[in-house]
Amino acid sequence: MTGAKSKVSSAGLAKAVIHGIQEIKGEEITCLNLKNIDSAVCDYFIICHGNSHRHVSAIAESVEEEIRKKTGEKPWHREGKENAKWILLDYVDTVVHIFTKETREFYNLEDLWADAEEKEVASAY
Repeated sequence: MTGAKSKVSSAGLAKAVIHGIQEIKGEEITCLNLKNIDSAVCDYFIICHGNSHRHVSAIAESVEEEIRKKTGEKPWHREGKENAKWILLDYVDTVVHIFTKETREFYNLEDLWADAEEKEVASAY
């Protein structure tokens, strides 16, 4: 069901994304709830970072696998797999941002969306 509204709630999708990140030990997982922001492009941004380009790629693969297992869905759009500094997985209402630490610090999405309700999520370890 690629590109269409998911049968799974955006909160359910966000939970599955977080589990996929935790499986590969993504760092500093943050969930931004954008539902109450009029100009928001989706319901949730899930943000994390990896320790290397390979780690960033592995996290993205884990998220995609987790979503496929739980919902059968594929991302509507994906960006950044080539250089793996910032991989974006767009599931329409839930968007996943997986960075290298340096790239995350540079773009600082948490500050750009400072009006969002921010929830830090424990890593799996």
